[in-house]
Parts: sequence; C-alpha cells; structure tokens
Amino acid sequence: MAASARWSPSTTVAAIIVRDGPPLQYLLIEEHTPEGLRLNNPAGHLDPGESPQEGVVREALEETMRAFTPTALVGVYLSRFQRPATAGRPGEDVTYVRYAYAGTVGEELPGRALDTGIVRTLWLTPDEVRTSAARHRSALVLTCIEDHLAGRRFPLDVVSTDASVYRPEIKG
Repeated sequence: MAASARWSPSTTVAAIIVRDGPPLQYLLIEEHTPEGLRLNNPAGHLDPGESPQEGVVREALEETMRAFTPTALVGVYLSRFQRPATAGRPGEDVTYVRYAYAGTVGEELPGRALDTGIVRTLWLTPDEVRTSAARHRSALVLTCIEDHLAGRRFPLDVVSTDASVYRPEIKG
C-alpha cells in the first residue's frame, strides 16, 4: 500500500427484523448479486450525512417497503469479502464494518416499490435461515440472526453520531 493511501473499510447497516410466532420468523430479502440470487438481511451502505441508525431506517424502507423502528443494537461486525477477477470484471477485496440493529416493522406501505435489484421479501424461521446458508450474501446474515436469538441487545445510544456528520461539505 502506498504511503499516502489509507485503508478505509466500507460501512454498512443491517436490520434484524423478527415476527413473533408461532413460528418465530426473520424478515430477509432476496436480491440479485454477481453471484446470482442471494438472501440478505435488509441492509446497505451508510450514506454521507446520516447516522448508522438513520441509515438502517432508510435501507429497511427501501428494501422491504416497510417503516423500520430500531429498538437495539445487536452488534458491530468486521468482515472481509473477496471476489476473484473474471472475464470483464476486476476482482474485489473489501472489508466491511456492519452495524446490525434489531427493530420492528409495520405493514408494507402503499405506493412503495422494492429497491432496484431486490426481488422479494420473505419471512423465514431460524431453521430455514440456517438451512439456506449457502444462499446468503455473506456469513453475517446468519451471524446477526444467531446473535439476536442469543439475546444480544445494546442500547441505541451506544453508537453516537457527532454533529459534524450533518455539516455541509466544504468545497475547495
């Protein structure tokens, strides 16, 4: 790595949404990826000028058509994704920091559409999530759900966003 380059992990947020049963079920999305159709938690990249909590609310709405209300932080995860180069596509090596939030959703909102690339939403039991692991976008899908099932919950205020995040960008 060049002396002037700085390693910067990509920041993502994920919504861990459960529907009490019986049976207990988790809301996942099915999406198009370069590897084919994959299952994921409603998740995506943090946008400039938003906190992780604001980002997960936005991403969940875009990917499920449902308003998401975070209730707790499940965890913060560091993972690495490597995709080999193929004809016409360079390889990738990306490290992600994922903030996973537990929360609740309402019904689908009228007039909303799923984000580009999202095929559908589906409710799966923990066992269905486990048996579909080969179709997960990343290992974090199951890790976050297992942590939720284990009762991991942290107060929302454990993640704070400094006011400087909301300041307009300085153009030079």
